[in-house]
Order: sequence, then C-alpha cells, then structure tokens
Amino acid sequence: MIHAYRIAPWRIQRQWIGNALLAVVVLAMVAALYLNITSQTAVAGREIQELNNTIILSQQASSDLHTELASLTSATAMETRALALGFRPIEPNEVEYLVVPGYVKPQPVNLSSESLPQLSMLTIPPEYNQSLLDWLDERIVTSRGFQ
Repeated sequence: MIHAYRIAPWRIQRQWIGNALLAVVVLAMVAALYLNITSQTAVAGREIQELNNTIILSQQASSDLHTELASLTSATAMETRALALGFRPIEPNEVEYLVVPGYVKPQPVNLSSESLPQLSMLTIPPEYNQSLLDWLDERIVTSRGFQ
C-alpha cells in the first residue's frame, strides 16, 4: 500500500484536495442556509412593521371618526341643525302627557345590605349547618345502629 503511494504521490494530493473541496461545499451549504433563514426573518420583520403601521393608521382614522361623530352629535350642533330644519323649543303650555293604562313605573333596585333578609341559623337548612366531621360521625353512628 505504501509502495502504491510512493509511485503515485498525486493520489494523496487528490485526497487532500477532495477533502478540502468537501469542507468548502459544506461551509457553502451552511452559509446558504444561514443566508436564507436570515432573509426570511428580515422579510417577516418588515411585514410585521408594515402591519403595525397599518394598525396605527386604522386606530388614528377610527379616533378621527369618533371625534367627528362627537362634534356632530353635540348639543350645540344638534340644536343648530334642528333650528335650521324649522324646529323650535317647546313652550311649557304645549306639553301633552299621555297616560298609558297598565303601565307601572319601574322601581329602583336597592343593592344595599339593609334590603337583604337577615339569615339566621333557623332559616338555613340543617344540611348547610353540618360540618364534614359531624356528617361523618352521623354516618358512623347510623351504620353501627343498623348492624
């Protein structure tokens, strides 16, 4: 084997060159993969920035529309438009109330603690006054009684 390499030393050089080219190809593939991933990440980041800008512009447009709606429905603007359409303020003697039979005025809801009925031990069922130990004791006593 050594004799074959002494006769043709170019075989050793070819192996070294082949190994070096293999390393260069592997490094080129890793670099290409890294470049591909980096470019995809940059494109995705740019798309995210554009979407964020679109969201901000939409929020600004929405705020502008809310402001315009508030100014159009303000009391002074509504009064000005009503007067321009021929409406006028009502006089107290022009008011006419309509009585609706069967209508009951809704009562306000009282959420204070004074309006709640006071719960006592007498109004709470005994099942809710019994502790776990009391229940267990009762079960043991009743099971002994049946034996």
